[in-house]
Amino acid sequence: MDMAILREKYMKLFRGIFIFLFILLFLSLNSANAVKIRDLAYIEGLRGNKLIGYGLVVGLNGTGDKQGTEFTIQSLTNMLRKNGILVSPDDVKVKNVAAVMVTADLPPFPRKGMRIDVLVSSIGDATSLQGGTLLLTPLKGADGKIYAVAQGPLSIGGFSAGGAGGEKVQKNHLNAGKIPDGAIIEREIPYNFSNTSRITFSLRNSDFTTTNKVAEKINSFIGNSIAFPMDAVNVTVDIPDEYRNNPVRFVSLIENLDVTPEIPAKIVIDERTGTVVVGENVRISTLAISHGNLTIEINSKFKISQPSPFSKKGETVVVPETKTSIKEEKGHLILVEGGVSIKELVRALNAIGVTTRDLITIFQAIKAAGALHAELEII
Repeated sequence: MDMAILREKYMKLFRGIFIFLFILLFLSLNSANAVKIRDLAYIEGLRGNKLIGYGLVVGLNGTGDKQGTEFTIQSLTNMLRKNGILVSPDDVKVKNVAAVMVTADLPPFPRKGMRIDVLVSSIGDATSLQGGTLLLTPLKGADGKIYAVAQGPLSIGGFSAGGAGGEKVQKNHLNAGKIPDGAIIEREIPYNFSNTSRITFSLRNSDFTTTNKVAEKINSFIGNSIAFPMDAVNVTVDIPDEYRNNPVRFVSLIENLDVTPEIPAKIVIDERTGTVVVGENVRISTLAISHGNLTIEINSKFKISQPSPFSKKGETVVVPETKTSIKEEKGHLILVEGGVSIKELVRALNAIGVTTRDLITIFQAIKAAGALHAELEII
């Protein structure tokens, strides 16, 4: 009797472990495609800004702009004049200076003294910016105001070397470089996030179903209807009273929630590179596909025709002979059932030995037949 009770207890224990593992497996499968809200959307109003400036790079080893580049010479003489050195542009003949454009991204919540990376690109005919140093360059926003200043040595991540015989070895691009932490922020963009009572999450890819899922996930997590999908992009969220004094913590909790986004049924084709990307929700109706390659081969040979021996008027000529052959492979007719998944579609296409270039033609033909239930985008 005791053994029967013990056996029943073990059976209950094993049954409980099995149910737990099954639930764990089910949840892991459901969350396999889950994405955090912070990766799906951004908070409206919290974004970066583009900065741009014009400057000079000096210290080049004879690889700067040529002497006929007037704007570089004018910029150099103006810079010298500001430093109390008067010189005529006609007297300036240097090859170690290059005119450049400097760009940077101003992050959200910029503070004075923060450092940001800058990208330096040559706009003249300099052959290399290797070993150069960017002089003090103001960086302006779209409003014309200065938000940062940049200066420092460039890192181009490459090199160029050559010999006296004209041989040259080059690695990477030499006319653009980067200065890590090369700019210092001098102006702040005012934004009072602490007094915010409502925030708006904007999806990076518009979709009505995804915005509805985001709102439902937030409401389920908070236990109250505070999130409202406004359209296919925006979801407004009212900050609860308990988080009104600490909106940063509230946003941190919301943006770490997992949501499974809706992926549109789309096929993207890049004909330049022969790249085909097929979304997992692509479906096709029942159809038959036949594929065969047509190859036309033209071979040209040249033969020399000589005159008969001891001929007085004959001459040697070159006679071309052209042979054209056409070869057509046998088509393979396969049946693809309707509503198949992308995995089954790929398996069926691989069965007839199609190449990437062939895929482009096949998908266009399926679309023309009205059997492709997806958007076909050619870039």
